[in-house]
Amino acid sequence: MASREIIHVEFEVYGKVQGVFFRKNTVDQASKLKLKGWCMNTPSGTVKGAMEGDAASIREMKHWLANVGSKMSRIDKAEFRNEKSISTFTFPNFSVRH
Repeated sequence: MASREIIHVEFEVYGKVQGVFFRKNTVDQASKLKLKGWCMNTPSGTVKGAMEGDAASIREMKHWLANVGSKMSRIDKAEFRNEKSISTFTFPNFSVRH
């Protein structure tokens, strides 16, 4: 059985994304999609992180980060950078960093 390609991508989400359960919901959504990685609040008021998984799950999570978020959040924009293919996962699960 051929191994599936793992995509690694970093993200940063701008808007009202702190104090609105955005990180908790990000972990829940990423875990549902079987993604691995992390997210954290930044001093500038954004949420940034990295995620790894198959292309379809990464695509779905990008949509969620840019358009859905947590119920009380307001997403102004989401940026994705340093997208690349990797051979093995870098993270054991998806978590919040402090």
